[in-house]
Amino acid sequence: MSDAINMDIGKLGFGLMRLPKKGLGIDIEQTSVMVDKFLEAGFTYFDTAHVYPGSEVATKKALVDRHPRESYTLATKLFATTALTEKMAKSQFETSLERTGAGYIDYYLMHTLMSANYKKYDKFHLWDFAFEEKAKGRIKHVGFSFHDGPELLDEILTTHPEAEFVQLQINYADWENKNVTSRANYEVARKHGKPIVVMEPVKGGSLANPPKAVKEIFDRVNPGVSYASWAIRFVASLDGILAVLSGMSNVEQMEDNISYMKDFKKLSEEEWAAINEAQKILKSSAIIPCTSCKYCVEGCPKQIAIPDMFSAMNKQLGSGQLKEAREDYAAITETSSRASDCIKCKKCESVCPQHIDITNQLENVAKVLE
Repeated sequence: MSDAINMDIGKLGFGLMRLPKKGLGIDIEQTSVMVDKFLEAGFTYFDTAHVYPGSEVATKKALVDRHPRESYTLATKLFATTALTEKMAKSQFETSLERTGAGYIDYYLMHTLMSANYKKYDKFHLWDFAFEEKAKGRIKHVGFSFHDGPELLDEILTTHPEAEFVQLQINYADWENKNVTSRANYEVARKHGKPIVVMEPVKGGSLANPPKAVKEIFDRVNPGVSYASWAIRFVASLDGILAVLSGMSNVEQMEDNISYMKDFKKLSEEEWAAINEAQKILKSSAIIPCTSCKYCVEGCPKQIAIPDMFSAMNKQLGSGQLKEAREDYAAITETSSRASDCIKCKKCESVCPQHIDITNQLENVAKVLE
């Protein structure tokens, strides 16, 4: 058995889902530079997943093959939703070990638990499997990532008190969001005494470029700092946080995150007040709360580029940029189906971590942008 989770690590985690691209693949050279800068700054937590296209292989090339194994900690995940059999689900672990070449996984997660799939992890005996691998030394810590409400989170943590940590979507925009329930989920995890890894602190990048009214509030209180820094420092200022994952896509984002997280300071009272003002503005915003995770795209029979379309639509909803939104949509539909091609099968909605009413939103996209 491994030691207890070390909470005394740098709070910044490197999320490896949105790595820089080169052509159709991942830019290994730029990713390697980002990895080096991250480690040089004293951070160690890297997060990937079996279902992130190309990510585990890129992790091997940019991190594992280039740095001593004891210099970093690696998290990856098992996604039972797409597995047809128990054997197929369990084989994901061996595939992850082979792809990453890491030898063992420091933090292994049951991936994206929610009401539509959480029973499958018990049906396929995946919790038992993970702890068997932990006993063999091939996993150091077992936890899960979660995209549902506090009642289900409480049920899972009560049923599986052996879970060592939980990964939650927490950001200031979703703190009181009735679909994401960031605050309520955070409080449940704290009640059970579980360390928390934070995902989507910048909400898929949207909080790096918030509405104009939010920018004005932040600029008044702390001018010159990035808007992403407000989002990441918000969650890093909470108690019980093991790591805050930032899905960095270029060297500039890495350098910005390091600049304020290397010598991290919690939000001041004035900054908390600014966050509260920003939350009130965002609560009344009509933007679609998509984080571009792209889980919806894989199973879409029409292969509609849903996240890209929502990003275009948000230009109109967030700042009234109708012309720009229509231009973006036109560019998207040159290589993708149109929003009006949706057949309302709702496969997308069954896997959406944000619980977005996707089919109705696509109808609105078609009405406004087509």
